[in-house]
Amino acid sequence: STFDVAVVGAGIVGLASARELVRRHPSLAFAVLEKEKELAHHQSGHNSGVIHSGIYYKPGSLKAKLCVQGAALCYEYCDQKGIPYKQCGKLIVAVEQDEIPRLKALYERGLQNNVRGLKLIGAKEIQAKEPFCRGLMALDSPYTGIVNYKQVAQSYAEDFQEAGGTILTDFEVTNMEMAKESSSESEDGKAIFCPPFTTGKEIYCRHIVTCAGLYSDRLSEISGCSPEPRIVPFRGDYLVLKPEKCYMVKGNIYPVPNPRFPFLGFHFTPRMDGSVWLGPNAVLAFKREGYRLFDFSTGDFLDAVTYSGLWKLVLRNLSYGLSEIYRACFLSAQVEQLQKFIPEVTINDVLRGPSGVRAQALDSDGNLVDDFVFDGGSGDIGSRILHVRNAPSPAATSSLAIAKMIADEVKRRFEL
Repeated sequence: STFDVAVVGAGIVGLASARELVRRHPSLAFAVLEKEKELAHHQSGHNSGVIHSGIYYKPGSLKAKLCVQGAALCYEYCDQKGIPYKQCGKLIVAVEQDEIPRLKALYERGLQNNVRGLKLIGAKEIQAKEPFCRGLMALDSPYTGIVNYKQVAQSYAEDFQEAGGTILTDFEVTNMEMAKESSSESEDGKAIFCPPFTTGKEIYCRHIVTCAGLYSDRLSEISGCSPEPRIVPFRGDYLVLKPEKCYMVKGNIYPVPNPRFPFLGFHFTPRMDGSVWLGPNAVLAFKREGYRLFDFSTGDFLDAVTYSGLWKLVLRNLSYGLSEIYRACFLSAQVEQLQKFIPEVTINDVLRGPSGVRAQALDSDGNLVDDFVFDGGSGDIGSRILHVRNAPSPAATSSLAIAKMIADEVKRRFEL
């Protein structure tokens, strides 16, 4: 029950960070605390499984840097561990003339981010790669891939435990306070005491790193740190192609993103099990971990709708938001989006599929926080904590690169 560092959250970022920390500091005691009974249960187990290449992100941003590094590390790690993946590539397809300038700008951005193998291709080359796809021009990203990130996360956990780390599941952290008396007290007589009310278990530790995803803002508040940025959950519902129609998609097929809208839009994503996911949409989730249409939490709902930042985002994107709600209700509206790329897809070829919930960080002005956010606080507890406040997509792709940066920051802040 006594550790030098406790990592809160056993998603892919938390597990990668714990793995990196124990490898760098083998003489210290590390723990991972997870409120669920299994690992990678939420965002890490409900994502599309894409190994992103780093095209979309602002040059010079942490997102761009960590994604390009992380993708290379992810492929290398999977090769070392024998974890199956497919480097099936991705086409970002322009289907309208006015999308072509944006596509070319995206190509230039990808080059600035040092993304490997990018090239612009025409209609004939699109069909050579994706026989059922129609488009005027596409950006071909051959090093984009797919993997089962839950399997990757589980492998990180095994590495962590083999190196001497401890994983405590069914352990929800609901409080942090300074211990008054403890055998774990450091030389200056201080240690953090984490007594979760739900299970009655408790641990002592000198430092905490939180990688809590959908609950990152609440854990920050518990520790006395800043509540900003706030997390507003958005549910993404996928369709799936019927098994007999999966031959129509070979690799990832994405739209050209529209900078006027906050989310990417519908795309085609092959999966490691041979299925093909279509979507997702993006609608406000009424529960932070609500994966079904009617999942509802009064607390989570009120938390979202009483936040001024959400209303500012909604008012700026009202037509887009209403369209997303409409498409969430009517399957035919989603299929129309897909037919822009593969006209042969019909409503009889698709089924409703799984959903995920994105932990979208939002500031008080209604801006989506697009890059990674790491912070701590002051005082006895705040100075002993590093919060990973926002690790948006492509966090799974970037997990090993993020872990290196977190380990560097932990060493700097806590002088390990």
